[in-house]
Order: sequence, then C-alpha cells, then structure tokens
Amino acid sequence: MSKKKKMCIITFLFIAFIFLNNTSLFMRPDAVKSLLLAHRGLAQCFSMQDITYQTDTSKRIFPPEHPYLENTIASMEEAFKLGADIVELDIQMTKDNKFAVFHDHTLDYRTNGSGTIRQHTMEELKKLDVGYGYTADGGKTFPFRGKGIGLMPEIDEVFKRFPQNYLLIHIKGNEPDEGELLAKILKDQPPDRLAKIRNYGGDKPMKALKEKLPQMRVMSKETLMKAIIEYLAIGWSGYIPDSCRNAWLHIPIKYAPLLWGWPHKFFSRMKSVNTEIVLVAGDGKFSEGFDSPEELKKIPVNFPGYIWTNRIDKIARQVKP
Repeated sequence: MSKKKKMCIITFLFIAFIFLNNTSLFMRPDAVKSLLLAHRGLAQCFSMQDITYQTDTSKRIFPPEHPYLENTIASMEEAFKLGADIVELDIQMTKDNKFAVFHDHTLDYRTNGSGTIRQHTMEELKKLDVGYGYTADGGKTFPFRGKGIGLMPEIDEVFKRFPQNYLLIHIKGNEPDEGELLAKILKDQPPDRLAKIRNYGGDKPMKALKEKLPQMRVMSKETLMKAIIEYLAIGWSGYIPDSCRNAWLHIPIKYAPLLWGWPHKFFSRMKSVNTEIVLVAGDGKFSEGFDSPEELKKIPVNFPGYIWTNRIDKIARQVKP
C-alpha cells in the first residue's frame, strides 16, 4: 500500500471518529422540560435597536403590559409565581459596604437620584423612586413615577424573602472588594441556601469570590472564554477540560452549533461533569432573551438547561404547559 493511500485511510478514519464521537444523530435525549431563568425578575422590556452600554433603556420601554419594575422584590415574587426556576438580580456595592439590588451604572436614568450606587448609603438609596425615569412615549408620560419609592432592595432582603429559591447574582462592578464582600455575606448563609446560588460578573470580583468560597459556581468573561476555547480545542476527543467542570456557562444560541456534540451529546457531556448551561438569545452581548413563542423555536428539543428570558410572563406556559 502506498504512503499516500495510507494517509488517505488514516485521514478518513480520523474524520469518521470525530463525526461519530460528536454527532447527536444516534442519541435519544430524555424527554425533559427546560428550566427558566427570569432576567431581573419580571421587568419592563425595551427596544434593542442600536443599543449600547451607555443607553438609558428606561427611556425606550415598550408600553407597559404589567406593573412590575426590574430588580424589586415584587418582580422576583411574580417571576417565581409564573414559573421561573431561577431569578437573576443585579447588585452594586454601596458607600456603607452593603449591596443594593440595582442595574444601571448611574442613578440618573431610572431614579430621581444622581451619581452612582457607591456614592450613597443604603439608607439614602431606600428613599429613591426606582420607577421615576421610565417612559414609553419619549417623555410625555412617566407611568411608574411615584410608584417605586423605597423599592430598591438590599441583597439581605432578597435572601430573607426567597430562602428556598435559586438565585443568579450579577455583580455589576469589576473590583476585587465586591467579590470579597459578597463572599463575606454568603458565608453567613446556610449550606442549603448556598447550594442554590449562582454568580457571575467581572473577572476580578469573580476571582476573589471563588478564592474565598471555592465551592460556589461563578462565571466571568475570562472563565467563560477559557471554557469555550479549551472545549473547542480538545472537546472533539470526548475529553472535557477542567474549565468546563462544575461550571456555570452562558452559551449564546448564535455560537452554540460550533460546540462539539451540539446539541444533545454536548448536554450529556456537561451533565456528566456537573456543569449547568444557560442558553441566551443572539450573540449574548446585551442580555437578549427568548421572549416569544417564535424565539423558543430556536431552542433544541428537550433542552435540559436554563433558558434566559426577559418575559417569563410570555413564555412560561409555552415551556411548562
């Protein structure tokens, strides 16, 4: 047999191995219901057109279809009632070293306050109206003005109100002291409470949190990219790198088909190493969610992980009829 022919056979066998080792064609996935992740609880939605990190989204909301404001206790309660399996909330460090539940980098957008969360105490923040800046008609009317006074929670309030529920905590800043403070707060929680908390955010606070509490599931841009790159490099073999083990991973639907074994063999592999998957819409840049029945059609049948949504009120019955 010629050397060229041997190389052709070896190449064919190698390609056949990669295909058979990563195809889901011969798998019969378990008939499971997907889990639902409610982004910011039940929030007012807005247009994503031409959005940037500096966009004041409270000034571009759609006409309100419900009375709830993001990141409030009431919005989280409603999300869980509607069928959310986990609720995502944003936290920022205050002047008096507490965590306020709030999203924007400035208070000037949604509230009647100004400056940043770090410039105020929790007591001062409690006096603000978190519904002050919302408008759906270019500022002609402000439907939530006066209705959000005192509704910015401290993280301890969330823990007390939802002691048995799963929570995804998003640290909005990128300073190590934020991760250290969260670790200090979480250490006071009982083990069964900690087991239901997931965390994500900037590289620095997530690294600090993981160093203090190694058992916590955390994700940052650094940990996510490391996991994806290493899996793309060697996942074809069936080996799962350490960066993908015991992990919490947000996978954008746009790039998901590039993953070895997508969809069901990939899910099976991640489940075998105790990793949880959150599927997000689009390219994952601006927290896009699966917010309509049409969007849900893009999700693989019997997807066993979490579905990220901004409209738990719209899709819960579709996912969990």
